[in-house]
Amino acid sequence: MAGNKLNTKDKIVNKAVMLFNKKGFAAVSLFEIAGELNITRGNLTYHFKNKDVLLETIVNELWKALNEGRAKSMQFPSFENLHNEAQRYYKIQKEYAFIFLDYHVLNHKIVKQQFRAFTRQQIEDSEATFALAISRGTMHKEPYEGMYHNLAFNIWMVSFYWLNQQMILGKKSDKDYNEGEMKMWSMLLPHFTDKGLKGFREFFGDDYLKKLGKSFNADINNYVGF
Repeated sequence: MAGNKLNTKDKIVNKAVMLFNKKGFAAVSLFEIAGELNITRGNLTYHFKNKDVLLETIVNELWKALNEGRAKSMQFPSFENLHNEAQRYYKIQKEYAFIFLDYHVLNHKIVKQQFRAFTRQQIEDSEATFALAISRGTMHKEPYEGMYHNLAFNIWMVSFYWLNQQMILGKKSDKDYNEGEMKMWSMLLPHFTDKGLKGFREFFGDDYLKKLGKSFNADINNYVGF
């Protein structure tokens, strides 16, 4: 969003995002946003004649943030950049939570087509990362046809719906994106070669591998009563 010296338009956008995140897009009126800023509704509608225009401005800010980060990460589609992109993406989701959490906003004509295109880009970005890893010998070749496309799709799905599952589970920590990133690595690590695992340990450290999640207990008696 805008810097320290905000003009009226910037203040409206920032306040709207805050209120939309708190109450939901549909529940907040232009009159309420104006009241929160101590300006008249007429002053607000001078800049944004209706909520759709305001939403479009916010969504354009979102796309700019997403595309700037993607452009940097895809200069070299490595797992290190995938890691950096995942962290940045979760933070952006928090900043614009009302868009990612509201089906009606996601299905809005201003949002829907761009999100479809962005989804395809994310899946293709993961596939490019896999291709580079295979060429460098850090990831196994695809064992079954379609498996890596599905893996790329699943990584997108975990990333995109992360806020939704956090809301369902009642988690509110600002660092929950680390857990989402670990879910991503849990899907990827089984496909790493020895060389890939060595590089992963060198980058993250062995302690990271020990914190991927809750240890699985393979004793069937803990799950089934006979």
